[in-house]
Amino acid sequence: MKNKQVMEKEEVETTPMEPLSPMSQMLSSPNLFIVITFGFKVRCNPSSFIEGIQKTLINAPRFSSKMVIDYKKKGEPVWIPVSVRVEDHVIVPDLDYPNIENPDQFLEDYTSSIANTPMDMSKPLWEFHLLNIKRSNAESVVLARIHHSIGDGMSLMSLLVACSRKTSDPDALVSTTTTATTKPVDYMALTWWLIAGFWFMIRVTFTTLIEFSKLMLTICFLRDTKTPLMGNPEDGIQSWKVIHRVISFDDVKLVKNTMNVKVNDVLLGMTQAGLSRYLSKKYDGHTTVQKKQILDKIRVRGAVAINLRPATNIEELANMMAKGSKCRWGNFIGTIIFPIWIKSENDPLEYVRRAKATMDKKKISLEAFIFYGIIKFTLKFFGGKAVEALGKRIFGHTSLAFSNVKGPHEDISLFGHPISYVAASALVGSQALNLHFISYVNKIIINLAVDTTTIPDPHQLCDDMVESLKMIKSAAQERRSHKMEV
Repeated sequence: MKNKQVMEKEEVETTPMEPLSPMSQMLSSPNLFIVITFGFKVRCNPSSFIEGIQKTLINAPRFSSKMVIDYKKKGEPVWIPVSVRVEDHVIVPDLDYPNIENPDQFLEDYTSSIANTPMDMSKPLWEFHLLNIKRSNAESVVLARIHHSIGDGMSLMSLLVACSRKTSDPDALVSTTTTATTKPVDYMALTWWLIAGFWFMIRVTFTTLIEFSKLMLTICFLRDTKTPLMGNPEDGIQSWKVIHRVISFDDVKLVKNTMNVKVNDVLLGMTQAGLSRYLSKKYDGHTTVQKKQILDKIRVRGAVAINLRPATNIEELANMMAKGSKCRWGNFIGTIIFPIWIKSENDPLEYVRRAKATMDKKKISLEAFIFYGIIKFTLKFFGGKAVEALGKRIFGHTSLAFSNVKGPHEDISLFGHPISYVAASALVGSQALNLHFISYVNKIIINLAVDTTTIPDPHQLCDDMVESLKMIKSAAQERRSHKMEV
């Protein structure tokens, strides 16, 4: 151990180094990483994959750096550039494919196995597992395991887009930008805009104060109710189980357009309905009245990741592959504390209305930026250990982590392999439930990562969420039909 520390000291002293960002510092544990599943429409070619990584990913600074401890700086971790042998990071397991009776179960077990294995911190923190296992919706699967300190979901999705090409045109980058139209200035409207802007600033200030107070109470002592979703933070995660389910994006869009809300509102509404349905079954031993009283009293909240970046065009994303690029990525996210509406509602659409109302309040507050500022302040004045402790309190006092990442809206190919779907789970914090949504073309992938010691039946939870979306969609269709009749 001493020799290892001496070698690290000498390496840091002689190599250019870069400190971790505040959020990367909070996510620097070996157990905090993202597992991404790529389903391909063709069999995976290891040689093509390795060549593609050599031409793209390792040019991104974090993929050609490793994390070491800077003993001159209070033992804080830093990035140092290293030479990378791609073959050491691409794993092609020797499997007896013909004798795999249940490919879906095998993939689930394999994914959960790597989810429960800490990352090797002695080398760049990423790896790819290539499996030529055929599933109902893919001819082969690639599992990527990337440490969370390298980047958040938006960064990694941006990186995927920058590395990919259109399936319809193998030489063309994926389009991500929209063109804004310029409108003539209406000075009367401008006057009203200024008045509305003043009132908006008052609302922002008032809402921010309230949400900041709730955030500080959560950091200090406010903890969620002990439910079948809430693990014991002191015990840590005992056993990860990672699953995903593909649903139709068109179903989500139908609800979105009927209710005039955002896609994120529908997904949060579906989450609230699904969790309410799941918890209601856990209290089946009680009468209907007792069950309703229990659900009314419990406090369930989610730590929702918020991207703090301005919009970035595809050219800037592609330039991340170039040496010396200044395009900002990594972990530039804030977190908001989102109260989950756990009720037995007769109208399924009420879950979506509640999600929209709560998120609208969060949008006009500066809670996410304040959270990032608190992390940055803590890192500067109290060091990385204090940042990790702060993160543990946030995640330990809430029931789940939630995020929604928008993926490509057209079919893409990665290193010559057409993609069928993309799933991803971020294994962070001490919550027993991590819930993430990813869109890809006409699909949305529900991703669940659960601690099986707390949630032993993740497929049941996923079923409840899918069934809740069906009920919400049915109610939205009825509402649309009623409008048309009127």
